Amino acid sequence: MNGTNSECRYWNPSECTGTPLCPPRCPRIVDGEGMPLLVRRYEADDFEMITRMYEDLDSTSRTMGLPPESRKRLEEWLHNLTENGWNLVAVDDDGQIVGHVGVVPATTEDPQFVIFVHDDYQNRGVGSEMIRHLIAHAADRGHDALQLDVSKGNSRAISVYENVDFEITERNAMDLSMRLSLDEPIAEEVQRPPAER
Repeated sequence: MNGTNSECRYWNPSECTGTPLCPPRCPRIVDGEGMPLLVRRYEADDFEMITRMYEDLDSTSRTMGLPPESRKRLEEWLHNLTENGWNLVAVDDDGQIVGHVGVVPATTEDPQFVIFVHDDYQNRGVGSEMIRHLIAHAADRGHDALQLDVSKGNSRAISVYENVDFEITERNAMDLSMRLSLDEPIAEEVQRPPAER
């Protein structure tokens, strides 16, 4: 990376054909403002940093009571996600966590998930890319489907989910339930090397 700006110059994804050692999806991304990020599996040492990311979220970024606002409830929620599920994080060049996907329970065929992106990184394609990583990792882990609940008022998120083939399965007064079968073509598409996308 060039030290004078944040544009990623060391990697051209259009030429990458992948290797058998690559994870289900190439972990390197460049967001809409040219910032290089890495999407990787959550590690136990990330707990404090991910907690701080959630504490920094503006109230407008919270939805359906999540993430919890008190430190104690936030830590309990994160412990549930990390102990009973599997998680991915997006990390910036400084090693700070700027996005999180939590999937629970890890043992079910069609787990539910939550996704949040730090306020400073919203509207930069980070959430959309993390959804693609979520789908790739879920298919690789042998899940049959993914499910989520989303507020009816969160039209931006609903649009992101519909763009990768999530379908509305239930409508309530305040929220929608959505589901993506991992038999859909998107589950294979997101695992292709960058040059093949």
